[in-house]
Amino acid sequence: MSDVRISAFYHFTPLEDHEGLRLPLLDLCRAEGVRGSILLAAEGVNGTIAGPEAGIAAVLAHLRSDPRLADLTEKASHAERMPFRRMKVRLKREIVSLGVEGIDPRRVVGTYVPPADWNALIADPDVVLIDTRNDYEVAFGTFEGAVSPETRSFRSFPEWVRSARQVANKPKVAMFCTGGIRCEKASALLLEEGFGEVYHLEGGILNYLEKVPREESMWRGDCFVFDERIAVDHDLAPTWGREAPAEAHAVLPADVIAETPRSDTEQV
Repeated sequence: MSDVRISAFYHFTPLEDHEGLRLPLLDLCRAEGVRGSILLAAEGVNGTIAGPEAGIAAVLAHLRSDPRLADLTEKASHAERMPFRRMKVRLKREIVSLGVEGIDPRRVVGTYVPPADWNALIADPDVVLIDTRNDYEVAFGTFEGAVSPETRSFRSFPEWVRSARQVANKPKVAMFCTGGIRCEKASALLLEEGFGEVYHLEGGILNYLEKVPREESMWRGDCFVFDERIAVDHDLAPTWGREAPAEAHAVLPADVIAETPRSDTEQV
């Protein structure tokens, strides 16, 4: 029975007083039996939390009670057990770390493409499709035809963009990530770098898997997530690390690797 609600959310908005938001938010999460991670920065909030339905609802209501976060949306899924061991609310310089000064999705951002229109966009031969995630995430699954920057950190993405031949001769660039937040910054970066037509998947892979039926899907594999679920399948059900690819073993807990069956090519 899936009785743990998992809520992923982010919102870019000015939060100059973010330091003062930390302790009340942390105390509420603990009181409501909610665990996970929330990042607060002057540019907004980014988090993934899990807990009982009522607890998650209370935390989201608390966040939305701030007028600056009233439009906060979430992507919800469920699991049969808690995927986090503790609750952390951290103060950060950025809610997603790109490391380039002046990149602000509130000022300039690419065109949002809803999941219903995504397949048609990425089938366009004039589009280069970029997976903005890390190499170990891509190893779990990706969209057909996607180019991987083969980075280990999102902070390496700007350097890759400036030298990548794959994006040099295409008039349109489409990008995607897990929940949409990295693509908001990545699309802003590309527009600042002079790219003309920049698109990104609204709500990310998680939104696509929720909205697009499996029989129509162009997604292949599972979607890596940054908690003990390890990845989710096309139905957003946790895999708990089953059949995790060897390319991801360096970033996975030892107990997950020990329980992951080896393929024939991995046998020694």
